[in-house]
Amino acid sequence: MTRLSKLGFVWLVGAGPGDPELLTLKARRLIETADALVHDALSPVEVLAWARPGAELLDVGKRCGRACRPQSEINALLVRLARAGRRVVRLKGGDPLVFGRGGEELAALAAAGVPCEVVPGVTAAVAAAAAAQVPLTERGLSQAVLLATGHEAPDLPGRVTRWADYAKLDATLCIYMGRRRAAKISAELQAGGLPADTPVLLVAAAATAEQQILPATLGTMAAVAEAAAPSAPLLIIVGEVARSPGEAGPRPAGKPVARAAALALSPA
Repeated sequence: MTRLSKLGFVWLVGAGPGDPELLTLKARRLIETADALVHDALSPVEVLAWARPGAELLDVGKRCGRACRPQSEINALLVRLARAGRRVVRLKGGDPLVFGRGGEELAALAAAGVPCEVVPGVTAAVAAAAAAQVPLTERGLSQAVLLATGHEAPDLPGRVTRWADYAKLDATLCIYMGRRRAAKISAELQAGGLPADTPVLLVAAAATAEQQILPATLGTMAAVAEAAAPSAPLLIIVGEVARSPGEAGPRPAGKPVARAAALALSPA
């Protein structure tokens, strides 16, 4: 038997934003048949129960402010499991290739000669917009969407986000992981020309029972972000699309959006 025939296989699978019903049919089938499930901190707990009896569940989640397994160790774990002939599902919150370091895992697998496939998932920006019932693009308001991370990696000091430049793009801004730097981001976007009354929506824990939808403006964004559930992932949508349909002015900060109160988790 050749070395290649002994190799297992790795699937990078998107777990979506939190509601198990938002996973794809393919994702569920792979989870149910995997030998090993390597999951992160944002994977829905209910989804882990789909694993078959005897499957190995390995938590490699990164949690803000807590010690976590380095990415290099996660990469090595995936390679090691595949070389042992295992069918491996690497379950990642949202979409594997949107701010999930999936590209690094793909590179490590390719370098090791391990076959792999990516199964897309619903990313946080799409889930947050759906929860708040606002379009990320709308004719006459926004014909482009920018996905940006509010977290600047300490190991990449030269990579600084130019928020003032983003303010000039005439696009909807979807900011991931921006809670801690909300004040700085707001100030720089205003310095770039966006008015303080630009509509903003903050969505915490989108598509979960803990979901919060908090309207704000660019000027109040930091205060509203600070008031959101501290442990929940937060997505910030900036732009005219964040305004309620038919509303003449910005919504007052801090009030939930009544039309988005029904969660996707509710039974059909």
